[in-house]
Amino acid sequence: MKEFLAKDIITFGSHQITVFQVVATVVAILLTYAFTKLIRKAIVERGNVTELEKGRRQSVFQLAQYGIWVVVILLALEGLGFQITLLLAGSAALLVGIGLGLQEVFKDFVSGVILLFDGTIRVSDIIEVDGVVGRVKEIRLRASEIETRDGIVMIIPNSAFITGHVVNWTHNRKLTRFNIVVGVAYGSDVRKVERVLIECAKSHPDVVKTPEPFVFFSDFADSQLTFTLHFFSRSVFAIEFLRSDLRFTINQAFIENNITIPFPQRDVYIKEQK
Repeated sequence: MKEFLAKDIITFGSHQITVFQVVATVVAILLTYAFTKLIRKAIVERGNVTELEKGRRQSVFQLAQYGIWVVVILLALEGLGFQITLLLAGSAALLVGIGLGLQEVFKDFVSGVILLFDGTIRVSDIIEVDGVVGRVKEIRLRASEIETRDGIVMIIPNSAFITGHVVNWTHNRKLTRFNIVVGVAYGSDVRKVERVLIECAKSHPDVVKTPEPFVFFSDFADSQLTFTLHFFSRSVFAIEFLRSDLRFTINQAFIENNITIPFPQRDVYIKEQK
């Protein structure tokens, strides 16, 4: 057995790798894999925690896992007879090139750590990135998953949240103000329009009672009197459905109260020739 383990199986130049070195390296890798699995169960899967806390634990585990694997690989190379210091010195230029090529990846990793421990964007938050609204499903070290209103899952690099313009609709509070713009014909009873709009908003179950809805008389437009109905709701993710329901309700209420939504109008004057 000793002779078998001491047998050289790989030879290049003056360097030989024995069976024992290969077996020891494989065993070390398998033990490291099993050890990281145990760490994952101890750190990530232990206890009933929130999605935010689970994401933080996942990031801590990934950082620890990367560190463990780097150490194990370096020790394995040493065990195979390679001199790490010479390898690192000889491949310095290569490492610099790899570092330059992976700088965006490193930036995403750092941004992921900032996101998870800063708390400005959390799992289940409703955010808007580049005009796309979605719910944060998961925050990982390199990238995060965002589910849009269409059910599409977007994978966004974490650096986009740090360097780009991001709107977090639910960061400070779950209650958000929205509006609907409505135009009515000139000559309409403006107070009646205000009352009807507020009643329509109050009748919807997803519009909160406090703060109450209110109406602005926004403009004397070319063909209409413009009103803006403001209301508060917690249904940030499904707000377009709520707006659609309110427009159906407003249209029916205007018909019942003889309030006209005008067509665009133009006055044409014909000059008679004498």
